[in-house]
Amino acid sequence: MSDDSPNRTSRLRRHRRLGPSSHLPELLVPILLGSVLLVYFAVPFLTFLSRASSASLIGGLTRPETQVAIRNSLLTAPVSTAIATVFGVPLAYVLARASFPGKRLVEALVLLPLVIPPVVGGAMLLTAVGRFTPIGTVAATLGISLTDSLIGVILAQTFVAAPFVIITARAGFSAVDRRLEQASRSLGYGPLATFWNVSVPLARGAIIAGIVLTFVRAIGEFGATMMVAYNPRTMPTRLWVDFIAGGIDATVPLALSLLVITLLVLAAVQRFGRIPTVIER
Repeated sequence: MSDDSPNRTSRLRRHRRLGPSSHLPELLVPILLGSVLLVYFAVPFLTFLSRASSASLIGGLTRPETQVAIRNSLLTAPVSTAIATVFGVPLAYVLARASFPGKRLVEALVLLPLVIPPVVGGAMLLTAVGRFTPIGTVAATLGISLTDSLIGVILAQTFVAAPFVIITARAGFSAVDRRLEQASRSLGYGPLATFWNVSVPLARGAIIAGIVLTFVRAIGEFGATMMVAYNPRTMPTRLWVDFIAGGIDATVPLALSLLVITLLVLAAVQRFGRIPTVIER
């Protein structure tokens, strides 16, 4: 036993000295297969960037219609994300903690916007909130337009993007040890206080990851938005108009702006929260 101990210690030290790179030969096939997909991701990105020039970028971004599209997206996407978070995180907690009749149906409804094409989702929204539907008619009598307005954009973005925060937050709540919540309840805290002070902080990483995914999906939403609110333009719908009018080169300024916004959001989250644990796993 004592003779084997020095050998075991030396093997452990050698393993630490070699580090993760020592496993590279074992991962050769997965690395090669994964590299093919990475190249496939990188090549379109690099070829698209090669079309950009400073003159075309400045000219494209100074156009009034481009600035209006950027403003509309920056106004609507945070609102859609906030709505999805306020209503989606509690729903995620219920799905993670409760069993009830019809739970499978609720889960299916949450997944529905993810599995149907966004254009179909937009058509479904029109049958619910369109101008000549009961809801749309009542809203119109109150002076509120649910289609072809910023409200319509928010409705479309929320429908398509909200499942991301629900699914991701549910995974975070499922990973929280229930004994910690039970301990909070035994100390006299009610269900809401336990949810806010124990469950939410422990699932914080997953919740923020879901919020980021929801925002990125909302600001890039095109199909449902085009159906419900083609006007006023957002960045994705403006991109489509520019593409129809001027081809690929005409889309470069706005596309790069959209890319920069999403990258800044991800960088800010990683800098100040260090969170997307769900993504990292």
